[in-house]
Amino acid sequence: MELLFLGTSSGTPTKTRSLSAVALRRHKARSWLLVDCGEGTQHRLLRAPLSLHWLQAVCITHLHGDHCYGLPGLLASAGLNGRTAPLTLIGPAGLQGWIEHTAAMSQLQLNFALRFISVETLAGGRTSLALEGFDITACALSHRLPCFAYGFTETGLPGRLDTDRLKADGVPAGPLWGKLHRGEVVSLDDGRVLAGRDYQLAPPRPRKLVIGGDNDTPALLKEAVNEADVLVHEATYTEEVAAKVGPEPQHSSAAAVAAFAERAGVPNLVLTHFSPRYRDGGAGLTVASLEREARAHYSGRLLMAEDLAMYRLNRAGELSRV
Repeated sequence: MELLFLGTSSGTPTKTRSLSAVALRRHKARSWLLVDCGEGTQHRLLRAPLSLHWLQAVCITHLHGDHCYGLPGLLASAGLNGRTAPLTLIGPAGLQGWIEHTAAMSQLQLNFALRFISVETLAGGRTSLALEGFDITACALSHRLPCFAYGFTETGLPGRLDTDRLKADGVPAGPLWGKLHRGEVVSLDDGRVLAGRDYQLAPPRPRKLVIGGDNDTPALLKEAVNEADVLVHEATYTEEVAAKVGPEPQHSSAAAVAAFAERAGVPNLVLTHFSPRYRDGGAGLTVASLEREARAHYSGRLLMAEDLAMYRLNRAGELSRV
């Protein structure tokens, strides 16, 4: 599974960071998902190995502009580039009305259908949405507007062939192994008849990622991150700056998110959505300040998201930058 960050800034873009957007796909798959679509997302996509023709769904966490103002333009570009396949849009109540009103006012005409799904129907784990390669769930967060986190659990994992047993039974590698993997019954030259079901191992454990929107209460994700391999969460401020800003913006500090991830036992934590006051280098407030604060509270694999950086989750559940 792969995460490609298209925007990692909060509120306004910087010279090195666009606004919130992250792509998710199975390793080497053509189809992909997009979580949030801040202004500038489609420009970032020009430098990414992703095509709007293969975009399955857009999941909007909430309707603040830095998370969704890029969506009308992305839809328009998809249409101009010849997309015809339907596209699923998942988001809070109001998303459909906003898109439809914007389309009407700007005379946006699409050659593909939009399928709107209310994220509220997925919240709380009562139901899930099945897409190619993933089951999607949602969890309500705490922010100034209704805001949600999305859980993505991989599906359709193939069973594995018990090659050790095949070798022990003297079954020669080649076409026979393929037939047994497909569950067929095969006959060997020595007269033995083997059933594929006897050489099947259970599929690997499905991996799970949780990608949150803006949120001042990480503990709301306690159930959502159960058995999750990765949590992607905003860390807009350090504790010191958060205290100066006050609670009104309803964002999390790096310390708060890291402490929650440690208590929840999440093995991989990716922090993103950094306030523009944190520069990428130099003196003063930097992203390194956020990282140091998080590392003081979290002992797992910690990654600080960067625009156009890709991270891969391997089968062992280890996330690393590609």
